[in-house]
Amino acid sequence: MRKFGVLNKKSSNLDKIRNSNYVNSYIVKTLVVFISIIAFVACSDDDKITISDDDDDTSTPTVSFVLTDTGQNVFYDEEGNVISTPSEGEDYYGQDAQYSGTSSSFKDNGDGTVTDLNTGLMWQQTPDFERHNYYDAFDYVDDLEIGGYTDWRLPTIKELYSLLYSNGELDATSTSNSQPYLYDAYFDFEYDQMMSYAGQYWSSTKYVKGGLQNTSIEGAFGFNFADGHIKSYETGLYFNGASGVEDPGCFVRAVRGEEGVYGVNDFSSNGDGTVTDNATGLMWQQVDDGNTYDWKSALAYASNSELAGYTDWRLPNAKELQSIVDYEKTTIPAIDETYFTCTDSDSWFWTSTTQGDFKYTAIYIAFGKAYSKENSSATDYYDWHGAGAQRSDPKYGDPEDYILESVNASDLIRVKNYVRLVRN
Repeated sequence: MRKFGVLNKKSSNLDKIRNSNYVNSYIVKTLVVFISIIAFVACSDDDKITISDDDDDTSTPTVSFVLTDTGQNVFYDEEGNVISTPSEGEDYYGQDAQYSGTSSSFKDNGDGTVTDLNTGLMWQQTPDFERHNYYDAFDYVDDLEIGGYTDWRLPTIKELYSLLYSNGELDATSTSNSQPYLYDAYFDFEYDQMMSYAGQYWSSTKYVKGGLQNTSIEGAFGFNFADGHIKSYETGLYFNGASGVEDPGCFVRAVRGEEGVYGVNDFSSNGDGTVTDNATGLMWQQVDDGNTYDWKSALAYASNSELAGYTDWRLPNAKELQSIVDYEKTTIPAIDETYFTCTDSDSWFWTSTTQGDFKYTAIYIAFGKAYSKENSSATDYYDWHGAGAQRSDPKYGDPEDYILESVNASDLIRVKNYVRLVRN
């Protein structure tokens, strides 16, 4: 049997920012925008990061919705073994490392900030490494001054996920052997000394589709740079607004830059079973085929598809699939149903990206509820992490083949998930 481990005050402004629409606009400041066009299209076969010596721009950075590559450059089989590069028609062809997108490109500004040269977003280089309540985190960034800038804010979950580096790996026995899911050549990161897997960072994105866990708490999304997952974390409130929920808090990595750009989709239906996101240039399968697959079969299905006369379909990587999640929609599935259809509204969709901690698993995005239970001995599953969460599933076998052993929430295992094809 294979073990599958699943690790897992209110501020003075509480009444104001309890409303999610206010959260989205809470930290907007009126500034003069210096309009510039930043276009960086750089393809690479590795995960090298380029450095720019451009002059600093003291105005609010102009932002672009550029999806950078995940950085994953190693091939794996379903057991998690490293394999040589698969050829077309072979098993495991079409996984993340098969395709090189726009390489991540950062600039260390030498003042405690780092600029993403692809997206235009400017980031806090060194967090305070203190855990903040969700609502207190807004006060923290509002009072922050780094590099002479005072217009810092909490990133959205899509902005935060833009920093994903998929060659991460957590060695729970020794963090010195670990690699965070972050480009730590540019961004400072520390593992929690008590719980090395607890590297959660807040986003501003609330979970608006309902109460979470078995007590209907309110959640807000964060990304865990230690173990590479997205989930909703406790804000300290119940979903009905009542207080009293214990919340351990999350870390904060602040961002600045034009809002309402990165992560905002611009879909158009092509009338042939495909949808184009004009914001990223990616073309998507409009309706999944209604079947579920293990990971190897999902890769093969994508590679062999001739949907709408195109033969270059593939399984999306983690960043690509997460880019079409609708986090603002209040109903499930977490996707824009004006353009897309999920044949099962409570569905999970495979990505081509192997999960670094457990390489016999691959990443999926939950467009339906992200189920877990209170602990391994519990029997009832609840929406624990929220639709829009990013988790991982074993690549093959039966769910019963994998033993869940955790004193924390234990994720549901499905193994066979849906596919939504993508092409450039």
